[in-house]
Amino acid sequence: MKAIVFDAFGGTEVLHEAETEIPEPGPGQVRVRVRAVGVNPVDGKIRSGIMEAIFPTTLPAIPGGEIAGVVDALGEGVDAFTVGDEVLGWSDTGSYAQYALATAAVLAPKPAGLDWTHAAALPVASDGADRVLDLLDVKAGETLLIHGASGALGTVAVQLAVARGAQVIGTAGPANQEYVTSLGATALVYGQDLVERVRALAPNGVDAVFDAAGKGALEDSITLRGGTDRIVTTADFRARELGIVFAEGPQRRSAARLAELAQQVADGALVITVGATYPLADAAKAQQTSDAGHGRGKLVLTVD
Repeated sequence: MKAIVFDAFGGTEVLHEAETEIPEPGPGQVRVRVRAVGVNPVDGKIRSGIMEAIFPTTLPAIPGGEIAGVVDALGEGVDAFTVGDEVLGWSDTGSYAQYALATAAVLAPKPAGLDWTHAAALPVASDGADRVLDLLDVKAGETLLIHGASGALGTVAVQLAVARGAQVIGTAGPANQEYVTSLGATALVYGQDLVERVRALAPNGVDAVFDAAGKGALEDSITLRGGTDRIVTTADFRARELGIVFAEGPQRRSAARLAELAQQVADGALVITVGATYPLADAAKAQQTSDAGHGRGKLVLTVD
């Protein structure tokens, strides 16, 4: 099968296309003929080697862990799916490939009204948003500040927080202000004088902060909160030195929750934005864009 492989840690130049063996599913697994792959910032961090302490990687490796595709083969004990079922979820093996293995228990059926690219964009963002909102214990009536509100994770987090009854202030670049507003947040341009501008919008203060951007907003967040309590980042590695929670814990990977949210996307009740798509062969270009902080929505690889 065709796959994207890296044999050494480094920049995107280490990624290359290769022919690899088609994997065979073990007990509890299915093999998925991949149709689309979500590109996540963590993919580039693993490729670079800076995540070795958290995600040890055996080289050569195939990047990625988020898939949408068609069940191609069943491992022993799998009865939740049949060959030909369309699914989305998390892979056990690298997903930048024509085939990947996945534990059946963390896959959800793809609704008929959900296309491949938007299906592949959902699992990691929805899981991460739910997990951080729970860590922050966001409640109805509270004010939540989200940095990076126009990105893949921020897009989902804004909507799920609004659904909880929270008032959301979302920071993003100038070009994404209307987009963030459309998601249900009060949009704000990140950068200079952020503390004063947030306080003008929330004179009673912000109850919690979710940093999905990692662009140096933690100090402002501490000022706004009057301390480090109820601030979580998924993107800024300075968190520990500042005494802030870095959400690096295990993903929940709830198939039931993923199925629920996938149906909401199919019904138009939840917005998932695909910022750009790339063919599998252009995975290096996709990761370059991701590494640079591309802005709105999710980057997705399509697989022939």
